Amino acid sequence: MIKIVPLVCDHKGTCFVKDALPVLISIVNGRFRSTRSIDHLNTKTMKKLSFITMLFLAGWTIQSCNDGNQDSIGRANESNETKMDSADSGAMAPASTVSEDDTRFSVNAASGGLMEVQAAELASQKALNPKVKEFAATLVKDHMQTNEELKALAVSKNITLPATPGEEHQKNLDKLAEKSGKEFDKEYIEHMVSDHKEDIDAFEKASNECKDPEIKAFAAKTLPVLRSHLQTAESISKSIK
Repeated sequence: MIKIVPLVCDHKGTCFVKDALPVLISIVNGRFRSTRSIDHLNTKTMKKLSFITMLFLAGWTIQSCNDGNQDSIGRANESNETKMDSADSGAMAPASTVSEDDTRFSVNAASGGLMEVQAAELASQKALNPKVKEFAATLVKDHMQTNEELKALAVSKNITLPATPGEEHQKNLDKLAEKSGKEFDKEYIEHMVSDHKEDIDAFEKASNECKDPEIKAFAAKTLPVLRSHLQTAESISKSIK
């Protein structure tokens, strides 16, 4: 009797054997039979099958580890992709009809906003320069408000946002935490200048290209705040060199 091995294809067109691990194990154990008994296979063939099984197990283990190490941005993007797939397939699971580009902008903006608040809170504790402390207080207030607006928007669009800064944003926070005194002030302000330039580029693009009108409006509304922050950061940067 010939056993049918079911194939499953994902939304990207990649096909794989469903429940491949049990199938491979059954092959090695001699329980998977076609018109000829696997008992008739020679030792060399069985070694090859055992080797294939070990490769599969190794790959499965590595993939599991990678999924566990995925940062908050990656996890949020993965969750949103699942929701978009549900919308495409008409599944009963909660779906999202927002485009991938719009959701990725929202996810990155959320991570950046969390980083801005945490960096500013750090500056409120560690900065020596009064201007830096005052600037940090402004950033905490402004970015907390922006973060809440984005969070409410994401809920209405069924977009998953990261609860913590992404890996790169966290690295920046860790780097700042290692500094102290005047060195901290300089590092913090330099980072705020470069970070806000990147933010402005991303928000300008979103304000022009986002397909969702509410996300597009959010980006446009936030731009003046980001530009004001950049102007202040550049001014402070010149004064503390």
